[in-house]
Amino acid sequence: MSRYTIRHEHLGAFPVVSLIDSDTGTSVRLARRGATLLEYQVPVAGRLRDVVDGYAGADELDTLHGSRFAIMVPFANRIEDARYHFDGRDHDLQPGTPMGKRGIMHGFVESADFELLSADSDDTGASVRLGCHTITADAHAGYPFSLDLEIAFTLHAGGLDLEAAMRNTGDTTAPCFFGWHPYLRLRDDGVDACELKLPARQTIVVDEELIPLSGADAFKPLDACPGLDYRDWRAIGDSVLDNGFCDTAPDADGRIRSHVRDPDSGLAATMWQESGVIQVYTSDTLGGDAVRRSVAIEPMQAMTDAFNRPDCADAITLKPGAERRFRCGLEIHAP
Repeated sequence: MSRYTIRHEHLGAFPVVSLIDSDTGTSVRLARRGATLLEYQVPVAGRLRDVVDGYAGADELDTLHGSRFAIMVPFANRIEDARYHFDGRDHDLQPGTPMGKRGIMHGFVESADFELLSADSDDTGASVRLGCHTITADAHAGYPFSLDLEIAFTLHAGGLDLEAAMRNTGDTTAPCFFGWHPYLRLRDDGVDACELKLPARQTIVVDEELIPLSGADAFKPLDACPGLDYRDWRAIGDSVLDNGFCDTAPDADGRIRSHVRDPDSGLAATMWQESGVIQVYTSDTLGGDAVRRSVAIEPMQAMTDAFNRPDCADAITLKPGAERRFRCGLEIHAP
């Protein structure tokens, strides 16, 4: 029997795939609804602990409250007034919706049912590949483009890797980029005592609707805003974060690593990505017992409202027949 195995099960009516390391007991559970990570169990102090804050049951997965571990395609986070201009045309993602009620976030695949394309395991890891073909030219108002999306998850001794592949299957150039919305929970009493370390030299300045300012005004060195400077380990405390960070410094292997840890237990998690920006959210607006229960560290291929920014054109433009990939992942460090 191989060290890594795969199990197929259900959460209510939703198909679930589990990737299991039989040597350590480490496991992840992935719902095909939205290609959503539900659990990441790791051994800590002689018992298994879930280090992520995913949907607790089928009802939560059905309602998608908080967009927990949402795959964000073809855009991540917000688009200003749900309108954008691309390739010489204006597009409205919410036609007929009046001002004051407009608002769209996180793309179109959060509630999509992904197809199981492959599932493989051996002594080095377990992988599952999920596919989505629901973004078509006539499926979503204001987005007359067609994309195929594949998401591959691989569990191995070093952690959990995610690789996204977006292909333009239409006959016109399309705007698209990838984002992921993970929530990390290392303590039972919330995020205040957790510490962050982020490899960014600038923050992204936003307006009251959390839309980045125009042009160069959107970027501010962290030397000028010490309250957001997490280049060295620092407790979250009572800080309210829903901020983007950029101008990142990769490690020697080329990966950009953002860290959160519990200084009391020593349990830590690292979110890595190969490019893009980082969004950090302390869950203050979720409501109920989810408020400040976990911290989201979101790897994004481009910044919020990228569809409306000329300086993001290269990052979002995908020619017919072309493919764009994005890689990121989680490393868990148990004491």
